[in-house]
Amino acid sequence: MTSLREYFSLVRFSHTLFAMPFALASMLWAAQGLPSLRVFLLIILCMVTCRNAAMAFNRLADADIDKANPRTARRHLPAGILSRGQVLGFLILNAGIFFAATWFVNRLAFVLALPTLAAVCGYSLTKRFSSYSHFFLGLAIGISPVGAWIAVRGADMSAALLAGHWPAQSWIPFLLCLALMLWIAGFDIIYATQDHAFDQARGLHSMVVKLGVKGALKVSLAAHAAMWLALAGLGWQAGLGLAYGISLALVAAMLVYLHGFRRSASLDSMNQDFFLANIAVSIIVLVGIGASIL
Repeated sequence: MTSLREYFSLVRFSHTLFAMPFALASMLWAAQGLPSLRVFLLIILCMVTCRNAAMAFNRLADADIDKANPRTARRHLPAGILSRGQVLGFLILNAGIFFAATWFVNRLAFVLALPTLAAVCGYSLTKRFSSYSHFFLGLAIGISPVGAWIAVRGADMSAALLAGHWPAQSWIPFLLCLALMLWIAGFDIIYATQDHAFDQARGLHSMVVKLGVKGALKVSLAAHAAMWLALAGLGWQAGLGLAYGISLALVAAMLVYLHGFRRSASLDSMNQDFFLANIAVSIIVLVGIGASIL
């Protein structure tokens, strides 16, 4: 059990809740209610194992960087809590379960499994060459609503694509993907301000290195404003009801709080803010969409 806790800590298992509500909202929308228990459980299994594999890959890819950074030197690989072999084994196990699970979802999900895993793992390498690494991270997490939609409607989508038609309502999960991508990217930019000096000295790329702290925070604010507009556009285009409108107001209030009133130099406070805000906004969006759909 101690080792299991270490693996969960390695991948920050609790952070799975950031994207999960968006995926569940997409699932509810695609099914126009609750899908079968089988589909629901497969969606959860795919999300958890895919993210676990991606986080394990991230820890392996960044082991040397984490060791050199005082902020991350206590992570599992630099601190010797877990070996590279153990983390690699955890990665292979979760990737294998993910591939196996997509086979039982539907054919389209299985065909897209390898590109999906490549995308969610590949973001870890982008800070070595691109200042837009935050948006790669956002996209890696943001594809979860698309995956959930495919899990429910994959057979119909495949049939439509083979017939030369764009599947009906398929813009919905992509707009959810855009909103989640912008939300995560904006947060990651704020988080990257902690490593400004280290990243600059190490030759790593980020918006903070490129634009400085003040400039990067403006990009973060713009990303979050665009995220809110994407959610608003989704509600307007789909004709969602009052419950969704209330959820939009709550999300706006959360953004005002985070960017206007919360100023913390404490890493612990910042981490707590990130955790609570991400979960809160995701759940608010899920409740707003769920209430409108159900």
